[in-house]
Amino acid sequence: MNPLDPKEADRKSLDRRHFMTGTAAVLGSFMILKPGTVRGTAANSKVTIGFIGCGGRGTWIADLFQRHGGYEIAGAADYFQDQADAFGDKFGIPVSRRYTGLSCYKRLIDSGVDAIAIESPPYFHPEQAAAGVEAGKHVYLAKPIAVDVPGCKSVEESGRMATAGKRCFLVDFQTRANSLFIEAVNRVHAGAIGDIAFGEATYHADVPFAHMAKYLENTPVSPENRLRAWGVDRVLSGDIITEQNIHTLDVASWIMNTPPVYAMGTGGRKVRPYGDINDHFVVFYQYPDNVGISFSSRQFAGHDTTPEGIRNRMFGSKGVLETEYGGQVLIRGANFFRGGRTSNIYEEGAVNNIAAFHNAIQKGDYSNPTVAPSVESNLVTLLGRTSAYEGRQVYWHQLINDTEKLEFCTQGLKD
Repeated sequence: MNPLDPKEADRKSLDRRHFMTGTAAVLGSFMILKPGTVRGTAANSKVTIGFIGCGGRGTWIADLFQRHGGYEIAGAADYFQDQADAFGDKFGIPVSRRYTGLSCYKRLIDSGVDAIAIESPPYFHPEQAAAGVEAGKHVYLAKPIAVDVPGCKSVEESGRMATAGKRCFLVDFQTRANSLFIEAVNRVHAGAIGDIAFGEATYHADVPFAHMAKYLENTPVSPENRLRAWGVDRVLSGDIITEQNIHTLDVASWIMNTPPVYAMGTGGRKVRPYGDINDHFVVFYQYPDNVGISFSSRQFAGHDTTPEGIRNRMFGSKGVLETEYGGQVLIRGANFFRGGRTSNIYEEGAVNNIAAFHNAIQKGDYSNPTVAPSVESNLVTLLGRTSAYEGRQVYWHQLINDTEKLEFCTQGLKD
């Protein structure tokens, strides 16, 4: 397909949101909810919830669900028996409610829980979310929602079906549930920095999955070891631009409030010796109104260079927005906003989302406003990834028509 003329693509980008079903200002736990009941029980009853994915992140966030007080952790599902057992022992789950194998999520869903929390490798998210919604469960989904365009469309459809079926579906982005980020972005949308000229988005960090390298030492790598090392597997994780860098690209997407017109990028694996994912990306995103956002990421030692971390800067005619995940959020210029530090955002954002999920279930709010922006941000990462992989300029309208699905061979794995 020949790319559209940039001006024509620009116009089309403004006229619509390809296959997206609307926009939402996501306020996490700050949503106003209407009264209601859940499953005919009192509005203060506990929600029984099962966890799909019982590794480090799954165990960590399950502890936050338990601390909330409004949930009963009633099931564990993980491909690996050791992870399901460690999780089950920690949260007092009977052995009969610990499910393993590739179909573990199906058995958990059939166990009678009210809700599921999906913390498995991203490759499995669309299938597991769809199964949960189809079975009438409320769904709490970790980011990223998918590793390819068909997966994004599947999650979008699951969100629509959840709303139609009066079920809650929440995607767990911490920044969109943080009061300082919410206030700063709302001010930008209200004109605090004037007309946006250009922006920067960066995610510079060390390797978060170094402990997975040991599973790749023997070749050929078995399917089970690929699962153990999912964080450095291109298919299972979606690569660093989707699995990790989505945090900073989501903030850019939130600020711009419209998809990019095209992306042009590069990247590679020049430093990290294991896995098949990139260790860096550099992408230019062209947005409507001739607004360019430069993005870069690395996932290897920076040797004390600064600044590190997850950062965004947006430059406008009246000021500059600066944000840092875990650091300062402020607006400089004519409409100064002091903001503050977001030091506890990793836990605080999850806590806010867990509370919002519970409130929505109890009060019967099925608007599910986190789905549409999460789908769009995920697609933004795929736009940059496709451009970097293929070494060419890729337009938004081309990306969203992509039907290629990443495939993980499950031959030899237990069901």
